[in-house]
Amino acid sequence: MLYFAYGSNMSTKRLRAPNRVPSATIVSLATLPGYRLSFHKRSNDGSAKCDAHFTGEKSDSVIGVLFEVNPSEKGNLDRTEGLGYGYEEREIEVATDSIIRKAVAYFATNIDSSLKPYDWYKNHVVMGAKENGLPVDYINTIEGLESIADQDKGREKRELSIYR
Repeated sequence: MLYFAYGSNMSTKRLRAPNRVPSATIVSLATLPGYRLSFHKRSNDGSAKCDAHFTGEKSDSVIGVLFEVNPSEKGNLDRTEGLGYGYEEREIEVATDSIIRKAVAYFATNIDSSLKPYDWYKNHVVMGAKENGLPVDYINTIEGLESIADQDKGREKRELSIYR
């Protein structure tokens, strides 16, 4: 099964963490045309998470990572992505270097553009983008987005502990 990750799950350390999707294997980078990366999905923790927001504009695209996932871990992937809790699943077509491929991806259903992501969450996205060699300009754009400090320092420490 092919899965297109464009947010925090581009980080293989995050995606492959225990109780997540350990079978995830990188296939290639991929682009989803007509969408824009937005941090506007309302999270249960009061912050913003990523969304590939449809614009229909030819100049917009979301760059991410195409993973192959063992179908037996689909339930873990759904839970990790918050399926039914602010995200819905869709089958999409993404462009790789060589071909157009069908994959599943998750899109925000609970949007609040006034929210900002926590610093640690944006860090997951940036780490995954760098790890997978996304274009420098794209990474710089993500790094330049405003984020906020999480007042729950324990949560922040737990989230970032995977990079140690």
